[in-house]
Amino acid sequence: MFDDSNIIAGLEIGTSKICVVVGELGADGVPNIIGIGQSRSRGVRKGEIVNPEQVEEDLRTAMAEAEQMADVEIRSVYLGVSGGHIRGFNNRGVHTVVSADREITDDDVQDVIKNAKAINLPAENTVIHAVRQHFFVDGQDGVTNPAGMLGQRLEVDMHVIHGHANRLQNAIRLVRGTQLDVDEIVFNGIASSLALLTGDQKELGALVIDIGGGTTEFVVYSDGAIRHSGVLAVAGDHVSNDLAYGLKVPLSRAEKLKLEHGSAMVLEAAKHQTITITNELGLALKSINAAHLQRIMSLRLEEIFQIIAEELERVGLSDYLRAGVFLCGGGSRVPGIVALAENVFQMNVTPGKATAISGLTAALDQPEFAAAIGLVKYGSLKKRQRVKRSAFGFNTGMFKEVVGKFLPRS
Repeated sequence: MFDDSNIIAGLEIGTSKICVVVGELGADGVPNIIGIGQSRSRGVRKGEIVNPEQVEEDLRTAMAEAEQMADVEIRSVYLGVSGGHIRGFNNRGVHTVVSADREITDDDVQDVIKNAKAINLPAENTVIHAVRQHFFVDGQDGVTNPAGMLGQRLEVDMHVIHGHANRLQNAIRLVRGTQLDVDEIVFNGIASSLALLTGDQKELGALVIDIGGGTTEFVVYSDGAIRHSGVLAVAGDHVSNDLAYGLKVPLSRAEKLKLEHGSAMVLEAAKHQTITITNELGLALKSINAAHLQRIMSLRLEEIFQIIAEELERVGLSDYLRAGVFLCGGGSRVPGIVALAENVFQMNVTPGKATAISGLTAALDQPEFAAAIGLVKYGSLKKRQRVKRSAFGFNTGMFKEVVGKFLPRS
């Protein structure tokens, strides 16, 4: 058995699957993936729980599988959240330094961060993350740690991610009902970014797109900080729905056709390929053209990328993605999707793989596990954060420099 104090578990309750990833912290603080469990998800729609009883049953199945593989008892999890109700925006906090010598103290830093968090949200919403970007001292931008500097006006830009409190609480209550504690809720888009991106890629500027079954999350990094985020309630299930409607077949058959013959680009060979659909007895019911199937898929996937591209253009971030685009989630497995994304974004697109983490290769190389792996990495950074706090004090510059700039904080 492993030391429970070094065990971190990430739980993603997705539309198509429920996934639990277990990591053990090494002496260097880097998590090692030692267990994974998953089950099909039957009670989730567009990233949100619609049948708690079914979700609980599927969750217990995934949890038991992860515990058996890791040979540990999971007592708490970092819970990934998604849904069309989640929004992200940037906000600036301002604070006037009142000390006689105008030296900025740690208290001044905390005050300006507090001011940036003092935002007017809809009454039913709550903040999930308030992620620090950069400070400004008397108009000087790009300051990462202003404590000790001289200045009169201190400002900070933060990226705030918020969602509907009751809809978030539904997931928390369900997990707690299985006798598990929730260490923290984490936006799935941030979790996926933590799994895929290196520090250099965050500095250069990168877009992470996680295409799941019911939702597509995206997060933009630039200069090492989150600049934009969002959720689209359009994803892999919508591709299946389009196929079912366009090919006039049942949804279950459409899903099978997608997996067996699908492509994000219309292949030349598909134009001359005919797919015969049979019934349960193997008798031919109808024939469809493979190119028609792939064209339906291509249009829907292109729409997802186009919506994100237009959003980045709207907020002025399209020219800041020097590291390119990174794809993950089950939807990123569709053949030809990298080429399609490159056509839309006009930049390099990479299938995402987990970085700065070790363990089960079967999990690390699978794009659909990115969010759950990122939840474990998030938990490991939180643990390092607590260690730094106890070793150096909560507000020290060393703590902020080592951990603070990479870890979203609520």
